[in-house]
Amino acid sequence: MRSLFASLPNATSVRPPADDATHATGHPPGGQRVPLGRIAVFVPTLVGGGAEHVVLTLAAGFARNGYAVDLVLVKATGALMSRVPPGVRLVELGTSRVIWSVPALSRYLRRQRPLALLSTLDTANVVAVVAARLARCSTRIVIRQATHLSRTLERGPKTFVSVLKLMLPCSYPYADAVIAVSHGVADDLAERLRLVRSRIHVVPNPIVTSELRDLASRSVEHEWFAAGSPPVVLGVGRLTAQKAFDVLIKAFAAVRTQCEARLMILGDGEERPKLLTLIHALGLQSVVSLHGFVDNPLAYISRAKVFVLSSAWEGLPGVLIQALACGTPVVATDCDSGPREILEGGRYGRLVPVGDIEALSAAICETLRKPHTPAATDAWCRYSEPDATNRYLRILLGTVNG
Repeated sequence: MRSLFASLPNATSVRPPADDATHATGHPPGGQRVPLGRIAVFVPTLVGGGAEHVVLTLAAGFARNGYAVDLVLVKATGALMSRVPPGVRLVELGTSRVIWSVPALSRYLRRQRPLALLSTLDTANVVAVVAARLARCSTRIVIRQATHLSRTLERGPKTFVSVLKLMLPCSYPYADAVIAVSHGVADDLAERLRLVRSRIHVVPNPIVTSELRDLASRSVEHEWFAAGSPPVVLGVGRLTAQKAFDVLIKAFAAVRTQCEARLMILGDGEERPKLLTLIHALGLQSVVSLHGFVDNPLAYISRAKVFVLSSAWEGLPGVLIQALACGTPVVATDCDSGPREILEGGRYGRLVPVGDIEALSAAICETLRKPHTPAATDAWCRYSEPDATNRYLRILLGTVNG
């Protein structure tokens, strides 16, 4: 899921992994302390998905804890480039495909020798393990599994899935540690790749940041949120098959026969043309908006009457946690994995079967009429940024076994 975090300040530079690439270490200006060591974080790009938001939040947290941080990208591109924290060095590997970045990442590891490298996303995880073995360095390799692997392999593009099925069993077992974002993801990963379950650390994403309250309180310049306007049902995420926004739009068509409301979806992606065609076919052009990517979705989430997660599968949908933290009533599919854990079986929001248009529309209508909003502090406080950052650091530095 595209989990949208607090805005982060601009990066200071973008540099290739040259032999003399350095961070501000040794005797930093302005009385800054000498870094405790270097930690690298590897992700293909900063296109704006949930994994990229997590990486930026963790990188900022590692830096605050006194480490020099390298953000290693295959391509220095994407909507989140402006949110790279200050003091985090950008390293661009400069290849056109993630899988082709093995030699460049191996050279980086051999030359820079960070204490640890954290990677996320399936293909990047494979590349990280292979590159480290080629580099023959002492860097500790920790891979993060963000989505339910079995669902990815069942529903992903055929060529991509075929390659992953070959490469995952030959790489994941050789990582120094594996982090899963939820218990469901961890259980599935252990079963699918025959990993020892005790080697997989379950660490929730750093969702609730210190900036969340401020960002959620900011104004939204959109007529749909003006006083007296019909309630807004909100979806947030990349426009991909995984997010099943077609199901949400069809369910909303049924909602409109019972309740006055509007549907807004924040995010961009390859499914936009298909979804626009569906909206026109259902005659919903005036009440459904594919609003695109926004810098601060929290302001929209906090003002929506209902937040809906319609996904076919997830790992740990951070945006659902953010909606709870904003006090917005939620409806979510009971998909693998995450929503049931986050909502504690339906205590903090309505759960409906995956792909069930009728059940989803009924739950949205029920929530519009009678919001399901018990105090959800217990549901989201365990996803605080400081706690997650500290747990990641312990695993990266090897102070936790696994």
